[in-house]
This record gives sequence, C-alpha cells and structure tokens, in this order.
Amino acid sequence: MTTIGFVGLGIMGSPMASNLLRAGFDVVGFDLVASSLERLAAEGGTVATSVARATAEADVVITMLPNHPQVEAVAFGDGGVLESAKPGTLYVDMSSIRPQTSRRIAEEGTAKGVRVLDAPVSGGEQGAIDGVLSIMVGGPAEDFAAAAPVFDVLGKTVVHVGPHGAGQTVKAANQLVVGGTYALVAEAIVLLEASGLDAGVGLDVLAGGLAASRILDLKRESMVARRFAPGFRIDLHHKDMGIVLDAAREAEVALPVGGLVAQLIASARASGHGSLDHSALLKVAESLSGKGDAA
Repeated sequence: MTTIGFVGLGIMGSPMASNLLRAGFDVVGFDLVASSLERLAAEGGTVATSVARATAEADVVITMLPNHPQVEAVAFGDGGVLESAKPGTLYVDMSSIRPQTSRRIAEEGTAKGVRVLDAPVSGGEQGAIDGVLSIMVGGPAEDFAAAAPVFDVLGKTVVHVGPHGAGQTVKAANQLVVGGTYALVAEAIVLLEASGLDAGVGLDVLAGGLAASRILDLKRESMVARRFAPGFRIDLHHKDMGIVLDAAREAEVALPVGGLVAQLIASARASGHGSLDHSALLKVAESLSGKGDAA
C-alpha cells in the first residue's frame, strides 16, 4: 500500500498527510482550499483536482472532513470515493461523524468491492503534527490489520474497537469525557481565582494527583493565561456533542451530565467563541459567575 488518496487537508488532515509523505508513502491530495494544496505540493505530495483524481489509483483513501454532510458528499457523490475507487481499495474515513453514516458507507462500499473502516482520531492538531494521535477503528479485523502501516505513522494508540460504526461511538465517548473535563477545569480556575489564589499553582497541584489528566498536562497554562488559539475549535466540539446525544438516543441511555456539557459548549458557540479552542469553555464559566469579559 504505497499510494494514498487524501481528501481533506485542513487543520488535522494537512499534518497527517505530511507525516505519511515523510514515511515514504505517495500521497495524492485534494482539498477545496488552495493553500492546503500548495503545502502538500511543497512537501512532495501530488495535487489532485477532484475527489475522483485523488481516489482512482489509490491503494488507500483517507477522508478527514468536518462533518457527515461533507463525508456523504465525498463518499456518495458523482465522482466520489465509492464511485471512483478501484475494487479492493481500503477506504478509511478518519472524520468524526455519526455512527449510522459510517455504517451506511461500509454497506455501500462492500457492495462495490471497497473495504471500509471508520477511524476517528483524538489528540488535536498537535497530536496530528507529532504523529501521536489516538485512533479508534471500526470494521473487519483483517482490514484493520491491512491498514496498520498507515495507522502506525499517524498514531500512537491505535485500537480496533469493534464493527463498522464502533470507532465513531468510541470517539463520541471520548468527546463526552473531553468536554466534561474542560468544563470542570474551567470551573476550578474560576473558583481558585475568585478565592484569591494563583490558579496556575493550584492546577499544578491537581495535575500531580488523582485529578491529573492530559487536559491538565497540555492546557492548564494556556487556560490560565486565556490563550485560546484553536487546536480543536468550539464549533467542532459542538458538532461532536450532537453526535454524542444522537448516539445516546440510539442506544436508549440517559447522559444527564453530557447534556449539560453540550449546553455549555452550545453557549460558548452562541456567545461568538466558536472559532476558539474548546478550552474557551472557561469563558462560559466566567460569564456564569460575572467574571472575566462579563464583569
């Protein structure tokens, strides 16, 4: 598997494609943003002028797109992946979308002789740059094994979690925990500062105890400093929480804390913070207490 068609060269997709190039794969990429294609070409990749051209001769096709409407258009549309891919192609959708969309792609892919995996990721832009993403994969075990050389370049934790759609369900659970953790870290900062304490020092202590988390490790300093340059935008986490609640409805389970987290993220988006990093949930926590920008 030496030729990879890569559709979606955004914040996550572009560094992922770069890592694949450095690992020796031939990458043929397509994106609607000219600067993304220029970056791919500068790093030795091949620019395609359409999804079909990125897909037709690829051994593996990867899509990394914002949401299910874009994935459906690329997968099912005229000249799309399922129409253009040669039989036996391995199609790996690494977007974060609804599990039912992943299952539909797999069903139609099987009918066309295309092998399909859903493989959403966690780790944000820095994880994509460093090639240390967590990748949760749904689909047949033999196709997961076939994709291992690609996954090994892109991720550090790569796990086959179940059948088609399972990767998306695990990703939804991931976003549930991440969103909830950000919300609580934000409240901890508000509490510490309102009590006259140094929030940075307080979070240093928390990061060394039972409250430790990757979010505290990576984001406590930037949150205290109110630096919210996007690694993963509020807009995208808002989308993901919709997937969480949809999956809960399909599974017929109640997620009361998840529902509250979804509303907090929706509030951040409605307040104009959608383009900021999801750590900007701190702005919502401050607003609720009349602190920060709301003071």
